Formats: sequence, structure tokens, C-alpha cells
Amino acid sequence: MKNTLRPPAVPLVTVDPYFSVWSMADGLTDDYTRHWTGRRHAITGLLRIDGIARRFAGRVEPNAEVYYTEPAPMRQIELQVTPLSTRYVFEAEGVTLSVDFTTPLLLDDLELLSRPASYVRFDVRSTDGRNHDVELYFDVSGEWCVNDSDQRVVWGQASRDDLCLLHIEHEDQRMLHRSGDDLRIEWGRFYLACQEAEGTQARIGPASMRKAFVRGEPIEEAAENSFAMPRAVRDGYPVMSVSFALGSVGPGTVSRLVALAYDDVLSVEYFGDQRPAYWRRNGMTAEVMIAAAFAEHNEIIQRCAAFDRQLLADAEKTGGAAYADLLALSYRQAIAAHKLTTDRDGNLLFLSKECYSNGCIATVDVSYPSMPLFLLYNPELVRGMMRPIFAFASSDAWSFDFAPHDAGQYPLANGQVYASSIEGQMPVEECGNMLIMAAAAGLADGNTGLAEEYEDILRKWADYLIAHGLDPENQLCTDDFAGHLASNANLSVKAAVGVAAYALICRTAGREAEAARYLEAARQMAASWEELAEEGPRYKLAFGQEGTWSLKYNLIWDVLFGTELFGRHIREKEVIWYLARRQRYGVPLDSRENYTKSDWLVWAASLAEDDDDFRTLIEPLWRFADETPDRVPFSDWYRTDNARQMNFQHRSVVGGLFIKLLKDRWANRAPLV
Repeated sequence: MKNTLRPPAVPLVTVDPYFSVWSMADGLTDDYTRHWTGRRHAITGLLRIDGIARRFAGRVEPNAEVYYTEPAPMRQIELQVTPLSTRYVFEAEGVTLSVDFTTPLLLDDLELLSRPASYVRFDVRSTDGRNHDVELYFDVSGEWCVNDSDQRVVWGQASRDDLCLLHIEHEDQRMLHRSGDDLRIEWGRFYLACQEAEGTQARIGPASMRKAFVRGEPIEEAAENSFAMPRAVRDGYPVMSVSFALGSVGPGTVSRLVALAYDDVLSVEYFGDQRPAYWRRNGMTAEVMIAAAFAEHNEIIQRCAAFDRQLLADAEKTGGAAYADLLALSYRQAIAAHKLTTDRDGNLLFLSKECYSNGCIATVDVSYPSMPLFLLYNPELVRGMMRPIFAFASSDAWSFDFAPHDAGQYPLANGQVYASSIEGQMPVEECGNMLIMAAAAGLADGNTGLAEEYEDILRKWADYLIAHGLDPENQLCTDDFAGHLASNANLSVKAAVGVAAYALICRTAGREAEAARYLEAARQMAASWEELAEEGPRYKLAFGQEGTWSLKYNLIWDVLFGTELFGRHIREKEVIWYLARRQRYGVPLDSRENYTKSDWLVWAASLAEDDDDFRTLIEPLWRFADETPDRVPFSDWYRTDNARQMNFQHRSVVGGLFIKLLKDRWANRAPLV
């Protein structure tokens, strides 16, 4: 196996489901940068060295059909992706340029986590022993603030302290007026900010400013007053640009900093109440937020670097170098598929978007797999995922005895859009997920307040699992792409573990007699499960279906909780079976198809007691990420025979890859039962 991972897509500016831009190519100059949905959100970067213009990001010409000879690209000599940063290193004409994209998504600092500002830092130095006259140009296009390029934008410029603040926004500021999956934001204000200094020029104008820079002409001639607003984005492609005249650059590094920020003003609608992002909850303005980002930059970068080092060291220790690479690739994606806000009472809400699926908001079976990352670094975020589901399940709009699947369609959390229909529900799946999440969050930090507040609902869901979970009726599970299935053995595991999770909640609350009753019910379910599921060297996909098998990824919570409902011999038998079923890109999800889920693959691998077995099982997942021809943010559903994406991208479920780190972190805890 080669040592350097080639990411399927490279995270650049990754803040939330609307403000998330990636490079979907090997080189930063090979293609335009793109929103996670694939729509172009262009970045262009140029470096003029001794009068010769070279590209380091994107393209100069915005219209692909127009003939234009692009400046030669700088040679990309390094790409490094860490949990919080992406670094590119380029060289040309005796000069080296480092470009660092950092989004400081530190989960233990909610103010910083919510701040919609992402850094781009440029470091330039001579490497050939000579001094060079260097000028740097960087821009971002109006595509970032509209759903499509036919929409019209307006723009402006302001100063605050020593900062220049450029902004651009959609002319029609209708906020939160539609929902869906393949949508970009079309309200709020997009900023490019830089420090005012001699030799720094910041302008808004047509994309033709890039050509003026390439030719060495004054950029203001291309940005003359005839470029009027409002105008459609595709009409001249307005960009926010900054150029830095760096002067004579020698071996000492010359650095410049840009911040890209997006003030969405209102982020989500929560049961009829339009809510701002967490950072805005006390009235902070975008200008103050951006100024804070610059003032705190050095400290923040140091904190990010320390976090990166620690996480990568922990990951390599627990799962090897391939595992560390996978966690580095997953970290920002898992977080950027969420929006952090509060309800009107100040309670934290951490709302996921079910990306590249159906765009649901606060989807339970998306929160469940993503949970390990957040249990590791801030369990309150797990409770922030659960609150909208508890709120909806407590309302008159929800009439079922089981847990709902979601709370609406992003960004409108006004209740499940198909709440009156049984067809698309996941009764056993979502009850088990909510119970396991409630127990895990409480065990992670000792805070049981949310579980106690919704004790009656959790008990109802546990009772539902006792009545219906052992041998589930024909229904969907989280792997709904595979269709309805009766007697799903892995779903039955979840039911038993969900009942045990409720027993742990009772025990934590001091209700020992109730805890004992539910734990005994869970053990009886597990004993019956083994009789129903066992078939020689494996356990079936579904009871009564001979010759079938599946990844029993839900077993991992029996290990993490220490409940041991299912004997160790069951896990050992399953792991041996998985090792024998490996294909080039992983173990299939089950015996029906040659596809798998990356999150479930790592959960199944984490059942292994031997770390070498874990590494053997996840190495093909690393190979998938490295070799897939589908250049999209880390897909969690792909084929194990040819590494092709089945569907799904940019989903928060890759937070589930942190399960092995969580397992090892919790390994020395006192037994829970």
C-alpha cells in the first residue's frame, strides 16, 4: 500500500451545509473549486514572479466554452490534509508558495465552532538563492452566494479598524423560503476580508480582473464603473479579489492572510421560529465576528495545530497510519454537514443536513452513525442532535409510538414532511438509535438532564422495542437503499441494545429496579437472537433466510456499554467471517450486493479484539478513498469491487469512523452493569 492518501475531494472552506467548498481534483489548478453538491464555487489564485504569471488555484477564464490560454500552473509539490487544515505547496520560477486553508472547527469551543469564518494563509519565499519580485492575486466568485448563476447579486466594501471587508450578496434576500437537498444558499452576505496595508488592493469587479493581473495591467481598469450592479452572476462573473504586492522576496517567508466568511443572518426555521446561528444569538454582527477572527488568528492556528497533532497521534496509535488518514479526511466533513444554533429558550441545537440523499434535517439515523466523533469531544452536541426529535415526538403532529425519522427538510425543522404515513418510517431503527444516543451522551459526560426530561418518551420507545424489536416486521432500517426487510438480524441487535441502553439510563437516574427489569428483557432478547440468527460460521442477514449474512455493526454498542448481551464468541465469529469476505475496497454490507457503507465497515471492524484484524479490515476503505474515480466529498456508500460511488457525499455519518478511537478511550472505564 502506498503511503500518501489521494483524497477523493479536498476540504478547503468547510463551515456548514451551505458554506462548504472543496477541490475535487488532484491539483488545485486542475478544476474550478466546487460546493459539495458539485456546483462551481470558484476560487482563483495567481502568482506573478518577475513579471511571469502562474496559476496556483482554479482558472482565469470563467466560461469553459470560451477559448483562452490559461497561464501555466505552478507545480504542486505537496498536499497535506489534517483534521482542521489543508496545505498545498507549489513552486515555480525559484519561488515556493504555501497555501493553507484552515477552518477552526474545535468542538470544545462552541463560539469558535459556530463562527462562519475560514482562513486562507499564503507563505511565499525564494528557494533558488535569488530575490524575486512577487505579486499575489486571489479571488472568490459571486457563485458562492446564489443557488444558480442566473440570480443577480449586489456588492459593497467597508473598513473596520485595519481590515478591508468586501461583501457580495443575492439581490433578493428572501430567507429560509425553500428547502431541499441539491440547493445552495441564496440569502445572507458573503465576505472576503484582508488587512489593509501598503501594497494590498482589494476590489470587487468582473472576472476579467484576473486577465488584467496576468498581463501586468492595473486591475482598476478592468473594474471600472461600467460594471454596474445588480447583475446576474453569469454576466461578467463578479468576484471579490485581493492582490498583494510582496516586493522583493528572498529566503525569508513573506505571509499574508485572507478570511472568507458568510453571515447567513437566519440559519434555520425551528418549529416556526426563524433562528440565527449560535454565534449571532447575542446580537454579534458579522463585522465584529470577522475582526475577532483576525485578532485571534495566531492563537487559533496554534490551537488547531495542537489538536491536529494530538488527534492524528491518537488515531495512529489506535488504528495505524491508514486510520489516521481516514479520520483527517472525515473530521471537517462530519461537522460541516451540521448547523449550530439554539431554540428560543437557549437550548443547543446541532442540526444535520442529510446531504445527497433527501435533504432531511436532524435525521436520527444520520445522527446515530455520526455520534462517535461528538462523544469524544463534546457530548452536548449529541444532545443538540436529539432535541428536535424529542420536541417533534412530543407534539400533536406525531401520533406513533415509535421515534420519528427526522424533523423536516433542511433548513426547515418544522416536523417530518411525511409524518402521517407509515410507509417511510423506521420504527425499530429510530427507537434504538435514540435510546442508544441518550445513554451514550449521558455516559460520556455524566449529564443526564435531557434523558430525565424525556424519560416517559424514552420508556415508551424501550417498550416498543421489547414488543416489536426481536423479530422486526417488514420495514426500513437506516440502510433504506436496500429496501424493506422483515426479520432483519442486525436491526434486532439494535433493538436489544436499545433496551439495554434504557436500562443504563434508569440506572444512572437511580431507578435500580426498573433498570434490572429492562436489562433482563434485553438479555432475553439477545439469547433468542442467537438461536434465530446462527447459521454455522456466521449469523444470518434475516431470520429464516438461509445462506445469508450481513455486517452486525450494531453490536459495537454492546461492547462500548459493557452490557455483554451478546457473547464474545459471536463477535469473534463475525470478525472471522468479515476477514474472509474482504474485497479490494472493503467488506460488502451484506450478501445481497457488492457495496458497503464506510461508517458501518469501521464499526464492524471495531468488533475485532485484535488490532491487526481491525487494520486489515479498514485498509480497503483507505484504498477506496485513494483510488475511487468519483471525485466527491468522502462518500459513505460505494461498491467494494470497483470503488465507484453508489450515492451519498458530504454526509455527517463519516463521524462514525471515530468509533475505534472512542472504543479505546472507553476501554478502561468501570463496568456499567
